[in-house]
Amino acid sequence: MSDAVQPTAAEVRAAAEAVKTALDRHLAAVERRSGEDDPVVYEAFNQLAAAAETYDELLYDRYDEVTPFEIPGTEDSLPPYAGPEEPTALSVLIRRDYSVAEPQRLLAQAQRVEAVEYEDGTGADAAGTVHGALGVLFGEFEPDEIASRHKEFGLEEGDSTLWVTAADERTEPGDWLEAPFEQIDPQRVVCRFDVSAVFDDDDDDADDEREADDDLEDDLDLDGDEDEDLEPLDADR
Repeated sequence: MSDAVQPTAAEVRAAAEAVKTALDRHLAAVERRSGEDDPVVYEAFNQLAAAAETYDELLYDRYDEVTPFEIPGTEDSLPPYAGPEEPTALSVLIRRDYSVAEPQRLLAQAQRVEAVEYEDGTGADAAGTVHGALGVLFGEFEPDEIASRHKEFGLEEGDSTLWVTAADERTEPGDWLEAPFEQIDPQRVVCRFDVSAVFDDDDDDADDEREADDDLEDDLDLDGDEDEDLEPLDADR
């Protein structure tokens, strides 16, 4: 680690003081909480998380040391809903990530589509590249169908998320097409649904723990049942 990029001891000390101030502010906000989704508490939480992250980074850069604290990330959480109580318009935002796991399968599927579309052989041969094949398939199939048949197309699923946002009124046609995902107000998100391998890993770990507990119970015969193979001792022996 270069000395030129190391923070000074004073910077680390200042970051520690900022954490203390943020802790006091967060506690005061919690003590004066006005409801379950108090925006003041939410803001104080974010400030505390940011201060703690800064301090942790500077502490590591300067002293090669870390803190024992782990504050949940705020990127996956949403602020309290502040949209209309009775929304009259909705926007549904969907993101699905894929990786091209089998390029040859992807190309083959796109070439089949192209063969049907251009039976006379006058097609542009877009399916000859991965880039072109993706354009052919996503142009032919709805995103939901691709999601349900992704393995057929040589794709592997990644994370996905769906956000339902509320609006006061429906936008005019063409208003947002050039930048569809900009200017999204998190406080107008009615609900969201996330799918991630992270959750699957957590479930798998929990299942493994339960299976291990069950195996241990079987080994120790914790249910109290006697083993049918054991014979009673003969008192005369």
